[in-house]
Amino acid sequence: MSVLLVIDDDPLVQRVFSRVFENAEGMDVSVFGAETIAAGIDAMAQLRPDVVVLDVKLPDGSGLDGFKQIHDIDPKVPVIFITAGGTSSTAIEAMKLGAYDYLLKPLDFAQVRKLVGRAVETSRAMHVPVDIAGVDPPVEAANDVLVGRCPAIQSVYKEIGRAAPQNVNVLIRGESGTGKELVARAIYHHSLRSSGPFLAINCAAIPEQLLESELFGHEKGAFTGADRQRIGKFEQCTGGTIFMDEIGDMTPQTQSKVLRLLEDQVFERVGGSESIKTDVRIIAATNRNLEEMVADGDFRGDLFFRLNVFSIHLPPLRERGEDVLLLLEHFLARFNKQFTRDIQGFSPDALDLLFAYEWPGNVRELQSALKQAMLRATGPVLVPEFFSDAVRRPSELSAAPATCGEPGDGDWPELIDQRIRDGAEELYAEMQQRMDRILLTRVLQATDGNQLQAAKILGITRGTLRSKIRALGLEISRVVHAKGSESLVDDPAAVSAHSQ
Repeated sequence: MSVLLVIDDDPLVQRVFSRVFENAEGMDVSVFGAETIAAGIDAMAQLRPDVVVLDVKLPDGSGLDGFKQIHDIDPKVPVIFITAGGTSSTAIEAMKLGAYDYLLKPLDFAQVRKLVGRAVETSRAMHVPVDIAGVDPPVEAANDVLVGRCPAIQSVYKEIGRAAPQNVNVLIRGESGTGKELVARAIYHHSLRSSGPFLAINCAAIPEQLLESELFGHEKGAFTGADRQRIGKFEQCTGGTIFMDEIGDMTPQTQSKVLRLLEDQVFERVGGSESIKTDVRIIAATNRNLEEMVADGDFRGDLFFRLNVFSIHLPPLRERGEDVLLLLEHFLARFNKQFTRDIQGFSPDALDLLFAYEWPGNVRELQSALKQAMLRATGPVLVPEFFSDAVRRPSELSAAPATCGEPGDGDWPELIDQRIRDGAEELYAEMQQRMDRILLTRVLQATDGNQLQAAKILGITRGTLRSKIRALGLEISRVVHAKGSESLVDDPAAVSAHSQ
């Protein structure tokens, strides 16, 4: 359970936070309150909170004074300020010193829940070390653990040890779900910057027009909707480490600014002219072929060389052999504790099934599949029937979107209801993938397989389109189709031959 400390002398604010997290789905947060800085400092020592919410004005001093005292006790705890004004010099000054973010009154429930949720994840990334398991992974480790003993993973462990103490940029490469963020955190926790902040940002999850502001901040009035100054991640994280996932999804303009930062540790906020000095280490990650993107002009070669000072490659799970069993045993022990279950193991035919499956989503998919099976289990042993169709009949499931074409209004609710009954845990991603498969196929059909034109219609970069084509298993040849499925186009002959 995560602990949230709210330091505010307004009883209404205390009630708001308690109400927001009282029955928050998917969030286990305990809320504690303090009405003064002094009471908050005492609570810090007793509770060791994961996140602190701090009012700008308190009876015994300013929020900035409180922030400095909190930071002295635990420099890694994310502090979120509350301010009543549209702008607050105190909150902005605290952001420059390393505060996490600030909220404006009146408080919006959805915004509070989202921001605190992100802060909890950030706090965990900084406070929970990442261990490297030996031959037998720990059953009840308090830390996160990198599990595996195959030669490729042993090589990763050695690379982490070599990279961590050096103050150089690191590029982590590998398919989605292989554990790139876990490796980044292991490097951070074993580095000379481990006492500083660690912030993670997914470049693919933030709209292109907002990513630059997220990284570098912006000045008030820099663009429509910029009603206040924002301090970006590079300014917040000075002295620490930033993990930039999906680095290949940055726009050329953002790439240029990141390159300058890597060269000089200097940048300007969006809409500003003041040069701001910072000191950050960048650990980047990608599941894309950056060399190919450089050759195609989609990624700057000079930036690639700056990021690729030290490279670590994570192998896909299908190439890790007996590590599958180690991971299953490790996560079984963890989820038994999480779900208060006592599942003893796997039947022989279930193990045969799990070893035969190729795990396209890698370790992340294995965790999800195991969770679903444990929630369905009716006995002490997991048998094939407890696992989803995606694992038991992967070829049939991959063909399913192809047979549905463009679903009618009544088809999607039925499909969603069925997946809910099946115990799906990542339904948004699954439905998004199905829709992406249909959308990309139709657009590629309309452009006769021309990826440059298709990317323009979709409003994404050509590199992003290529990444999605690979991730969805699409092929562009005489027809546009999903591997192992029927054509998704009405008139296959209308699509010209193009290579990926």
